Amino acid sequence: MSKGKKRLLSLAGGLLALLLAALIALGLLFHREFSTLTSIRKLDDAPFYVMDYTADYGLEEFLAQGASSDQELSAFVIQKLMKGLPVTITLPDLSCSTFNARLENGDAVFGRNFDNPIKPCMLVHTAPEDGYESISMVNLGYVGYGGDYVPEGFPASLLSLAAPYIPLDGVNEKGLSIGVLQLDVEPTHQDNGHTDITTSSAIRLILDRAATVDEAVELLRRYDMHSSANACFHFQIADAHGSSVVAEYVDGQLSLIRPEENYQWCTNFFLSPGELYNVGRGQDRYETLKQLLAQSNGLLPDENAAMDCLEAVAQDSTFWSAVYNNTNATVELTLHGNYEKSYRFDLEQW
Repeated sequence: MSKGKKRLLSLAGGLLALLLAALIALGLLFHREFSTLTSIRKLDDAPFYVMDYTADYGLEEFLAQGASSDQELSAFVIQKLMKGLPVTITLPDLSCSTFNARLENGDAVFGRNFDNPIKPCMLVHTAPEDGYESISMVNLGYVGYGGDYVPEGFPASLLSLAAPYIPLDGVNEKGLSIGVLQLDVEPTHQDNGHTDITTSSAIRLILDRAATVDEAVELLRRYDMHSSANACFHFQIADAHGSSVVAEYVDGQLSLIRPEENYQWCTNFFLSPGELYNVGRGQDRYETLKQLLAQSNGLLPDENAAMDCLEAVAQDSTFWSAVYNNTNATVELTLHGNYEKSYRFDLEQW
């Protein structure tokens, strides 16, 4: 063998050894998270993934310090979950629709269209020792995934460890559902002397700690809200008892809109009485949902009818449509306007 070939073989061997050492180091660093990352499954070329998050994401530790911006939330995630590896959390425009209603069999349901440019999405299952088990939907584009960069393989999947802190809608074991919708005004920044939280971390808090709408509202009162992505948001929250509320922030104060009927619906404009009422967009979707729900006084035949309501207000940008059954803690999902194909999940399958 020539000296040149020997040098090439030696170099290749050295590079292979370095790569192996790097992989071993990553494995040792993330040994507690390894089972979480290896649970990731791709279910659809949307692309759509499912992850069983078994690692500790440290909600109690987060709540002890809080975060007043996406940057501060990212810093916590980097330190606690990413072991120093960089991640940036950003939430772009969310033009969405939500509603709650009853089925003829008595089940309480919560419908949600998430309207946003297409990125990889993921259903995340969490079962913390100090909170409620839940399933929630995440747009992985918020931590940098997109195009050919997807959470497949150990190194490429590391950023998905941030997923518990960027949920957009979900349901927990008590039948409490929540969805976030954007408003087109200045971002909310409360300063009442409470611990700070951001839009997406508030959803994590509520899914982990609230069993009813009233408990969710009480949690929002305990923390100072700071909007993500230099925008403003409101939440619709519904529970297994059929209760619902839209929670929004007006002049830095939490405002609650309770339904006059036994159902409620929401899009992307303010519902609180006053100067901001009707400011925003989505009035056409709002009126469509209003008419569809009023036809049956909020009593739908089945989950298919709930999905039909979401289809009626879907947009070209609708990323996913989700019908959460709060009575049974399940979700039926369709992707990118393909209402002929759906995925069903429940907490009992984990």
